[in-house]
Amino acid sequence: MTDDAGPSAKVGYKRPPLHTRFTSGVSGNPRGRQKGVRNFAADVKRTLEIPVTLSENGKSKRVSTQEALILRLREKALKGDARALETLLSLARTHNEDFACQSQDHSLAVQDQTILDAYLEDELARRLQSHGFVPATDADDHKGGEEGR
Repeated sequence: MTDDAGPSAKVGYKRPPLHTRFTSGVSGNPRGRQKGVRNFAADVKRTLEIPVTLSENGKSKRVSTQEALILRLREKALKGDARALETLLSLARTHNEDFACQSQDHSLAVQDQTILDAYLEDELARRLQSHGFVPATDADDHKGGEEGR
């Protein structure tokens, strides 16, 4: 009987019988991943959300671990730590570029910005003049330029 089956029909250590090997349509992991098992990204996120207590100007303050790390990085950068400064600037560049890209979608047209700048300049000049801060030479030059047109 063993002669008919051939050498591949050997049964033993790491050689299960052919009729039980990898049957089609049956999962190799029937129960699947256990519920409640987190991946690394979820663990990192959960860890950074845990609140910690900081002492700032003699007062206790509770912030997330993430915020505490950024504050500590800022302190080191302000004290002159070049590596901390480089890290903080790269974070700022990364996240400020995201903000800049979002705000560019809603940017004003060049003509609209020019109109707003002119209005702001005129309003500032009026307020300064009403408080007596504008020198007479600037006001005279501005008026003289309008009359010449």
